[in-house]
Amino acid sequence: MSTALYLKQLELGPMENFIYLIGSTETREAAVVDPAWEVDTILRVAEQDDMRITKILITHGHPDHTNGVEELMNQTQAKVYLHKSEAEFMRSVWSDFVKVEGGDVLRIGNIPITFLHTPGHTPGSQCFLLEDKLISGDTLFIGFCGRCDLPGGNPEQMYDSLYNRLGKLDDRTLLYPGHNYGKTPVSTLRDEKAQNPYLQFKSLREFVNFRMRR
Repeated sequence: MSTALYLKQLELGPMENFIYLIGSTETREAAVVDPAWEVDTILRVAEQDDMRITKILITHGHPDHTNGVEELMNQTQAKVYLHKSEAEFMRSVWSDFVKVEGGDVLRIGNIPITFLHTPGHTPGSQCFLLEDKLISGDTLFIGFCGRCDLPGGNPEQMYDSLYNRLGKLDDRTLLYPGHNYGKTPVSTLRDEKAQNPYLQFKSLREFVNFRMRR
């Protein structure tokens, strides 16, 4: 882990959301991932840690992950970054944002963050990879994966995201999910591949049949 990387995990709201502050201890710039529920707490933590919020990163557009975006924008003038597949859905909510796609790299100070497009929960779901850490939103949880039965959900895309995108990352990658639904707040991809039932299937058909029965 880089000595310059700043990472803070906050659990906020009635749905046990994890909100993340990530940034550089050298430049004191930070981004907030999925600001929701308690913007005052997010701002207080950033101030206590002497971090200046300049960016807002969105894993997907569901309200439990975005209901604090407008307030945080107004308080900080931070830029919002979301996947281009979510853009039309969110345009009625925010008029000013930056559209990104998988493979794009954004720097927070001197810390590179790679955007990984991982559809399945929503068409524009994305994860953020920084060094050996993956912020996975509602794509991959500790012990299970995100729902595919909500509007825009797609189990075939979820399988591809889990097995062909996240599954190819280094097993030592630390997993930071979007909700505190697991036995621990952080896991590794190695442990999830060994224990998570949604990562045990040998084929798309097995995964889809199982996921659609849940």
